[in-house]
Amino acid sequence: MVQRLEFLSKVAPFNLLPQEVLEEVADQLQEIRYSKDTLIYQQEVTKMRGVDIIAEGEYESFFYDSKQNKRLLEHHYPGYCYGGISVLLNRKQSIRTVIAKKGTTVFFLHRKDFRSLCKAYEEFFQYFTSDFGKRMLNDEFAHFYKKPATFEESYIASEQLYSRKIENIEYRDIVSCSGSTPVFETARLMAKHKVSCIFIRDAQGKIVGYVTDITLRDNVIAKQVDTTQPVASVMDNPIVCISTNAYVYEAILMMFRTKTRYLLIKNGDEFVGSISRNKLLAEQAQSPLVFIQSVKQAISVQELKRKWESVPQMVTQLLGRGVNAEIVNQVITTIADTIAIKVIESVIETMGQPPAKFVFMVLGSEGRKEQTFKTDQDNAIIYEDKANEHREQVREYFLSFAQQVSEKLDHIGFSFCTGGYMAQNPKWTHSLSHWKRNYESWMTEAVPETVIQFSTFFDCRYLYGEAGIMDELKDFLDEELQKPLGKIFFHLAKNALQYEPPLTFFKNIKTFTKGSQEVFDIKKSMTPIVDLVRVYALRHRIFEVNTGERLKALKEKGVFNEQEAHELTQSYYFLMSLRLRNQASQIIQDRTEPDNYIDPDKLTKIEKVALKEIFKTIDNFQTRIKLEFTNNLFG
Repeated sequence: MVQRLEFLSKVAPFNLLPQEVLEEVADQLQEIRYSKDTLIYQQEVTKMRGVDIIAEGEYESFFYDSKQNKRLLEHHYPGYCYGGISVLLNRKQSIRTVIAKKGTTVFFLHRKDFRSLCKAYEEFFQYFTSDFGKRMLNDEFAHFYKKPATFEESYIASEQLYSRKIENIEYRDIVSCSGSTPVFETARLMAKHKVSCIFIRDAQGKIVGYVTDITLRDNVIAKQVDTTQPVASVMDNPIVCISTNAYVYEAILMMFRTKTRYLLIKNGDEFVGSISRNKLLAEQAQSPLVFIQSVKQAISVQELKRKWESVPQMVTQLLGRGVNAEIVNQVITTIADTIAIKVIESVIETMGQPPAKFVFMVLGSEGRKEQTFKTDQDNAIIYEDKANEHREQVREYFLSFAQQVSEKLDHIGFSFCTGGYMAQNPKWTHSLSHWKRNYESWMTEAVPETVIQFSTFFDCRYLYGEAGIMDELKDFLDEELQKPLGKIFFHLAKNALQYEPPLTFFKNIKTFTKGSQEVFDIKKSMTPIVDLVRVYALRHRIFEVNTGERLKALKEKGVFNEQEAHELTQSYYFLMSLRLRNQASQIIQDRTEPDNYIDPDKLTKIEKVALKEIFKTIDNFQTRIKLEFTNNLFG
């Protein structure tokens, strides 16, 4: 037992576990001996009962290709742990074929105990997912790594992820303590209840923060803090919660966006439990959401570039499995947001902390969470108002900061905005008071040029920084929109009528010649829906940024009835699905830059019929907007 314990304490990632846990693990290990050239595991055939830690001897692992040649041959020696990736990320099937060389002895840990460690200790879990992410950067490994055997299996796995609700997931009861509880007592409570997260309550019983194993490591042990002081002084926050009616994919995306590792689960107004990111990811390991975690772990701009280049393949798989384009947009947006945040953090690390509070916001399609692969940067910076003597210093920092962020994003694949709507443009990096004047002038002047700017900057979304600055801007806009603004709505409506659905007089799809093909522009076909929904959102002071979310809010306010909202939503995301699929195909199959042109002859008969009906629907809504906002049926 003592020898096993000493051995484990030197083996990664078991050396990351607390001593008392390591003792329990050592006690659970089963010793197994293999004679020379024993076939232990077969790729995609053997179901892993657990993981092996080599104590003596050697493992040989490899892939067999179709001609039974050994590919990516590797040799593993004492201290190597085999099977973690297979258990977590490959439906418990061995990814590779493994043969014992020499006389080999391994310590075997059952997968139930292994999974428990992964759920309880994030660093332990991340060791295996990180290793998998690095291996997937190897083209040959990625090629031989097999997905579910059939389309049906993939489809079912996908459907479970995107249709399963939080209420159907097993979650933990809330373990909590008072903020006045000493740190050491809090740690004892965590040990008693065998949890890696405990929630902290204030004097009124309200949950105000949380403490994890990592909190204790970073905020207590590393800083040599007195463990008799109140736990409230070292806790983490803010608290992030989600409803039991939310979907699993929404919970995972929320965790990535908010950087939290634990979610409180709410049923109505009552907290009923909590769930960890590891728990959700371990259950959904087949999903592309694990990919987002690997993006968060990227350590260089070059690695982020490779990640972004692999997204089209993922999108193709999602759309092929029937996942709704609205969900696919959310996945793309979350990946793009994660990349941008990583870039921002790296620039701050290089330049030093900003001299003022600020918000980095994204605009346009990115702001609406409707990003595609034919997209450029649309962003801006708002910083807090500073005294006169500090203004130039603050402005100089943020312009340099914006320049570096934009250049790195461009290198990754988010090209510079041709219209100049970027934070590196001095026009779009300013103080909060300056931004308020911008919006005020756009709304009061209301000429076609300023209306376009207002539309772009109304579709804005917080990405990084001090959220309170963005909230203050939104409150200001809310007040301004309550004033008489008939002129701006007139021009916004005219803007929404600028693009007509590509239908001929005989209701066929209207095309134009591009190269040797007859095509239509699907982006311009979608723009009328975005524009008309935005007009109604502004009129009714709805600050949701996404077109689908705006439609839901407009339906709830009675602006659109159930059928109208359904027609527009279905139309928009049908077009989005075609657009994403076309762009992904251009990148993957044609190896060309994506665009927004689609050849109707390459569509199925059903898709063509659906398109014609969608264009008729858009035409009908444009007629409505003409009457409501311009009082002119013909213009």
